[in-house]
Amino acid sequence: MRSRYSAFCLDLHDYIARSWHSSTRPARPGDEPGAPKPRWIGLKVKRHEVIDDDHAIVEFVARYKLRGRVAALHEISRFVREGEHWYYVDGEFPRR
Repeated sequence: MRSRYSAFCLDLHDYIARSWHSSTRPARPGDEPGAPKPRWIGLKVKRHEVIDDDHAIVEFVARYKLRGRVAALHEISRFVREGEHWYYVDGEFPRR
């Protein structure tokens, strides 16, 4: 999770794509043409839960600034391991 956050901070689109599971990866992950770019300002991993040897979830809050306003992305992400690599599958946004 931390490496993906860093990749978003640094606009490392190739890394974002490689760390996203092929079954759910968008065509251009992290690079939506014309979309305003947030400035990421902090990450807090709230929870990490290993489901089994090849599945895990990570709950995090990533703070960012966009158009002069600070906001937060709170997500519970699912990861799957294939071989020696973990891949982001998808996530859901918990209700407040």
